[in-house]
Amino acid sequence: MDIEQKLKVIPTTSGVYLMKDAVGKIIYVGKAVSLRKRVQSYFRKAKHHSKTDFLVSEVKDIETLETASEAEALILEASLIKEHHPKFNIELRDDKSYPYIEISGEKFPRISVTRPHEKNKSSKYYGPYVDAKLIREALTIIRKIFHFRTCDPFPKKECLDYHMGLCDAPCIDNISREDYLKNIRNVSLILEGKKDVLYKSLKEEMQTLVKAQKFEEAAKVRNQLQAIGALYSGTKDVNYYKEAEQLQRALNLSRRPERIEAFDISNIMGNQAVGSMVSFSQGKPDKSNYRRFRIKTVEGIDDFKMIAEIVRRRYLRLKNEAKSFPDLILIDGGKGQLAAACDELEKLDVRIPIISLAKREEEVFLPNKRNLTRLAKDSLGLKLLQRVRDEAHRFAVSYHRVLRKKDVFHN
Repeated sequence: MDIEQKLKVIPTTSGVYLMKDAVGKIIYVGKAVSLRKRVQSYFRKAKHHSKTDFLVSEVKDIETLETASEAEALILEASLIKEHHPKFNIELRDDKSYPYIEISGEKFPRISVTRPHEKNKSSKYYGPYVDAKLIREALTIIRKIFHFRTCDPFPKKECLDYHMGLCDAPCIDNISREDYLKNIRNVSLILEGKKDVLYKSLKEEMQTLVKAQKFEEAAKVRNQLQAIGALYSGTKDVNYYKEAEQLQRALNLSRRPERIEAFDISNIMGNQAVGSMVSFSQGKPDKSNYRRFRIKTVEGIDDFKMIAEIVRRRYLRLKNEAKSFPDLILIDGGKGQLAAACDELEKLDVRIPIISLAKREEEVFLPNKRNLTRLAKDSLGLKLLQRVRDEAHRFAVSYHRVLRKKDVFHN
């Protein structure tokens, strides 16, 4: 396929393009939000800078590597430049005004974006990168998966980053040096573009932990694998990873809530009372597991008894059918609704973490706790709960509306 034909089939996604000469040597590496637009721009007849004209005259083949985020494209571009030293990228490699990622040589290395006039011999550097803002964004995403410190100097107590789940606080001996360096190694593999090596390493680590029956640690590595997959397919799922991690900390859960089931009631003056249950898997609606309930055992207006009925019906069935339970149950309401649901779970001898979320002040209630738990309004964990709760409410109201229409039609 000649260049003109290749230009027509280049993907429109973000990614990296490699321009090659007549003998197949890579002479230029670049990144783009839209590969097709960027690569085609080189070959338009409009007058270019002499350097670009010279580059285009030598290009005999083009290879593209798709990515699902510009941040990934930036990391991949830099790692390929470092590996192949393309002659038309020399200007970028030699210009010290461009930003680098520095991993310091400290006992617990610090990772930062820097423009070094002189490189520290004990540090490792990645880059250079053209876009400082974008590389900071990429590091923010990576840090949600593999925690590391950015503080300078090394502090004497934990900071806000620890409470936000971005650093494991080596300053208070909260993580061993061995485990911390493991995180740094994994970050290095991402920056070097060695995605396959990283996947293989983590999978082997997870299998070793499972064999040793260290299931909580194995689950953590599994979550990292899922989040890395999210990094290479855009940032949305990484945001879920962060939301769930914050929620786990705030609610003191033993594991990150991968599957959440939420319940709500809809009725008007006790008429056509219905219940809904929605299921979210990794922060996304799992509509195949949504359930609707017509209230059968409660007369009049009694939200507590209605919640109790639908919780009982749902988990009695799962128990009888030996199906898996969710990681967290969310009840739309306050203390009363939560207590009613807890009573039913206790009668069924089913132990699942359960909370309620009250709409007015977005207050979180936990079983056997007198005081409510108030999450920060901008908390990612609260946003996840709100998203699930609002969907349960929407689903209940839509079912109630359907039944009212049927009632009107039949009357």
